[in-house]
Amino acid sequence: MSRVRFEEVGFTRDGGPTVLVGFTLEVAPGECVALLGRSGSGKTTALKLVNALLTPTAGEVRVDGRATDAWDPIALRRRTGWVIQEVGLFPHMTIAQNVGLVPQLDGCAADVIRSRVERLLDLVGLPPREFAGRFPRALSGGQRQRVGVARALANEAPLILLDEPFGALDPVTRVELGREFRALQQRLGTTALFVTHDLREAARVADRVALLAGGRLVAVGSHAELLARPEPEVRAFVEASAS
Repeated sequence: MSRVRFEEVGFTRDGGPTVLVGFTLEVAPGECVALLGRSGSGKTTALKLVNALLTPTAGEVRVDGRATDAWDPIALRRRTGWVIQEVGLFPHMTIAQNVGLVPQLDGCAADVIRSRVERLLDLVGLPPREFAGRFPRALSGGQRQRVGVARALANEAPLILLDEPFGALDPVTRVELGREFRALQQRLGTTALFVTHDLREAARVADRVALLAGGRLVAVGSHAELLARPEPEVRAFVEASAS
């Protein structure tokens, strides 16, 4: 069974434009798929359809075989990690409290939360003895993004959605975090959808790349497969990544 499946999905805003048209894509358990495209191509809309922040106006999005409108939306979101460009950490809470928030809301025991937080901080390269008691303002941008990834995984989410999570970082840190995320995702076997507008980043983090343009899926495949595709939009991204 696929972890996520878009089946002829369309989305039109009330009184507004059509954002997605006939979008079909399957994401296997443990796979990372990068959603690549220009601004306004429908990438972020696709993510929001997965955790029921939006509802398709056509077609169906299924998570673990169940349509998103058949899930309790809170239950769906708590088992789906979410990482955005501006991490959104609570400034009045320590790093440990930020990472452990969702397990706490789910009623996990304090010792379970503490153990999970420490393990995840170690996994993202933030030793808990040094970082658990700090507040977000004491961290660099790259460190805050690491905390965001740890928080998204803290409820042992089988699925993680990332919306240009490293886009605001300097180029070197962005490359480093992309590689670290990929190693972590493979180690944990987490399924991921990763939004980016950078083909090179997509190649670093993903098993396959799905290129969107004008709300439609233009091409999907490995980075090597995309390099050989003839579609003009694919060639535009390939040429931009080579410059």
